[in-house]
Amino acid sequence: MAARDIAAEILARTDIVGLISNYVTLHRAGANMVGLCPFHSERTPSFTVFPGSNSFYCFGCGAGGDAITFVRRMENLDFPDALEQLAKRAGIRIPQEPQLYQGKKYDRNRFFAMNREAARFFHQTLRDGEAESIAAMDYLVKKRGLSTATITHFGLGFAPPGYETFPAYMLDKGYTPDELTTAFLCGRSERSGRLYASFRNRVMFPIIDLSGNIIAFGGRVMDDSLPKYKNSSDTPVFRKSRNLFALNFARSACAEQLILCEGYMDVIALHAAGFTNAVATLGTSLTEEQARILTRYTKKVIIAYDMDEAGRRAADRAIRMFGDVGLEARFLRLDGAKDPDEYIKKYGADRFRQMLGESRSRFDYYYENVLTKYDLHSPQEKVRALSEMCTLIASFPSPAEREVYITEIARRFDVKADSLRSEIGRLLRRRLTEANRQQVQKMHQAASGYNDRVNPDFARNPGVARAEENVLGMLLIREEHRKAAFSPPISLTEADFSTALGKKIFAFLKKCEEEGHGPDTPDAYFTTEEVGRITRMKVMRMQLTENGDAVFSECVRQLRRAVAEQSQETETPTLTDLTALVRRRKEEVDLPSEGDGKINE
Repeated sequence: MAARDIAAEILARTDIVGLISNYVTLHRAGANMVGLCPFHSERTPSFTVFPGSNSFYCFGCGAGGDAITFVRRMENLDFPDALEQLAKRAGIRIPQEPQLYQGKKYDRNRFFAMNREAARFFHQTLRDGEAESIAAMDYLVKKRGLSTATITHFGLGFAPPGYETFPAYMLDKGYTPDELTTAFLCGRSERSGRLYASFRNRVMFPIIDLSGNIIAFGGRVMDDSLPKYKNSSDTPVFRKSRNLFALNFARSACAEQLILCEGYMDVIALHAAGFTNAVATLGTSLTEEQARILTRYTKKVIIAYDMDEAGRRAADRAIRMFGDVGLEARFLRLDGAKDPDEYIKKYGADRFRQMLGESRSRFDYYYENVLTKYDLHSPQEKVRALSEMCTLIASFPSPAEREVYITEIARRFDVKADSLRSEIGRLLRRRLTEANRQQVQKMHQAASGYNDRVNPDFARNPGVARAEENVLGMLLIREEHRKAAFSPPISLTEADFSTALGKKIFAFLKKCEEEGHGPDTPDAYFTTEEVGRITRMKVMRMQLTENGDAVFSECVRQLRRAVAEQSQETETPTLTDLTALVRRRKEEVDLPSEGDGKINE
């Protein structure tokens, strides 16, 4: 069975409402279901599931697609992995073969096997008894206090200092230079073209996904040289912002709470001491995607970052980010040690467990920071401190939670609670006004294509781009329009489209038509962001009552007219031409285009 047929069968067997209900609380809204979007922070539901078309779309962030797209986004999987997960859910067996992803065929299992072979090389090198390997083992065992069992459990290894030993080993195993460089295991010299090892003279940490596949590596020096850590760049099987170190181990032990650390060694030390619910980011600050991943495994995160200034700044950012995704965030203050690894070595696991129980809430964390910043004996300083606390309390979404903290701050600062309520109410009104202003600004930016990362060509000529979306939307929702589009008298071609995304979607639609099936499985050909844009085109057209032949013909005429005008504008313009162009651009942004059909009331 072809990949497209497998995907179609999986989608047919998947109830998208049932699938999404496992992640999002949905409520009925007419024929559809709505809920709070799992892909961005919002308080008013804009995430809509359309059971009739087995699709979803968020009118807030633009995420959209089918069940495959949802799993790709929600579980941070590429198309083949999402397909496999849904196939197991539907009871369908997928033959293992190279997959088409973003227009390029490669065998993901081969990438996994290549990383596994690299991990085996690093682990064997750590134990081979050579002088450099002995120094690496001494670093892990004597300096960092790890047991051989812990080293084996995490698959730790050592990358030798030479440039050519590792590439020679991997080439001998049958992997190509292109595969090795794509996986960030090797680099290539610009001068000689020869391969060299990306990791050299470093202790190696394999990064393992939730399916047990080795997807990347982190390497640490054993002295004070810089950079201290070196991490794999993004590859076809790895996205740094979508994975967490040791989550494959921690997910079974973090239901009550999870410990977030800064580095690999902190996590390993905590696991070795019995705290198997510890994870770390991968050489970057915490991302919104990582924060959302953690919401699937726990409701509370204890942030155990280093106690230096950089660690405090990172903790401050992480606390806010966890609050945005609805996780309870607490801050662990480790007096007498710079990080969890050092603390456990000095005071032991029992004392660390006690400190976990004494971790600070978000409110207490900010309150302590305020006390260190301001002299409360000074009226001016006290006013500034109260201003910061009011800003914090206004950020809590729950009125009940705000009331509790208002009462507490009034008691601690010896001020009237009503004055705090008045100030916080003013801040909430200002925040609402600003949110509305930003929403309007986003709508204007979307209309003009400003900062459009999915379709960067949109801003160059919004009129053309919108005309393209009208035509593509109608081709996506109506089979009769696709049949008419590829035959006389219409006979659309790629030349009728101006933006790169428009051309790409048109080519996909034409390929589907030539193969005799509908455009119901776009995930193998497009990124999740592009699938979201395709879904928006469909949703926008489906909201219109008139999508018949006459409207389609008019949309095609508008598109061809807009493209022709754009071609004329590429010629050297006069001052009069520029003035007319500016006026027309303004009209395009401010006014809807003709022939869009009538909106459903």
